Amino acid sequence: MNPELQARIVADSRDRVAWMRARSRGITATDVAGLTSEKSIARAADSKLGGGPRFGGNAYTDHGRRREPEIAAWVAATHGIMPSSALFRAEVEHRHLATPDGIAVDADGRIRLAEIKTTNKPFRGIPRTYLRQVWWQQHVLGAERTLFVWEEHVDFSPVHDEPKCVWIDRDDREIGKLVSLATALIDELYRRTTGQQVPSRTMDAVASRREQLRERDAFRALALAD
Repeated sequence: MNPELQARIVADSRDRVAWMRARSRGITATDVAGLTSEKSIARAADSKLGGGPRFGGNAYTDHGRRREPEIAAWVAATHGIMPSSALFRAEVEHRHLATPDGIAVDADGRIRLAEIKTTNKPFRGIPRTYLRQVWWQQHVLGAERTLFVWEEHVDFSPVHDEPKCVWIDRDDREIGKLVSLATALIDELYRRTTGQQVPSRTMDAVASRREQLRERDAFRALALAD
């Protein structure tokens, strides 16, 4: 991993408390997975601030956590993408966060990621929820491609000898949509947690200072999800 990427690590999922706290202060791939339109913003804000249904995991997610290291080892051996547990921030917008399952940087500085899933149903195509997660990770890391890897199981026993995989190329059009929706989500969180309207963005020096204060308050707003 190059020094620039190393500098953008804000937490590690192996320290789950610190990782969850850091995630609460930004917009993650999990958050954007359900951002399908402007209508989804309110639901996402409810979830971010601890409202709505709570999901603490089940037998399927437990199985996925158990199998991920084995699948990650296969990815490393077959594609040279090394396992990662780091939470990264985007280069420009520090509230955009992602924890890819694997990362590799080639000699030219090009970044490739891996995303690992387990499923008890065969995929006819990659679900859009997962595609949004992949695109968001590509946005945060500046990656050009992601190896999407999945292992099908029946009664928690793998069906095939090896996982299946497919490359997903970066899609800047879809990423742009997600960034716009993420901005709308941050603004909604700001309104809910401060009781104020989001200040308009202008370019003069005074407004620049106001923007800095808005950024600070937005961080604070997201932190209320702890």
